[in-house]
Amino acid sequence: MGQYANFPDHDTLEAQVKSLADDELLDFWEETQQLARMLDQAEQTDLEYNPEYERVILQELQYRTCFKGRI
Repeated sequence: MGQYANFPDHDTLEAQVKSLADDELLDFWEETQQLARMLDQAEQTDLEYNPEYERVILQELQYRTCFKGRI
């Protein structure tokens, strides 16, 4: 699993995601998927899952995949 990194509060989610290594980024994505499933199963209306995390992670994974062979 990826380790918690202490990011400054002013860094955007995008900047934080870009700074993660590939395995850490995949771990982060997996953890967001597990969280979403847990919240769905709990059916708690007072807690919301933010799909912005998933969008940013998937976008970064796509970028890395597309440009990995070009370097």
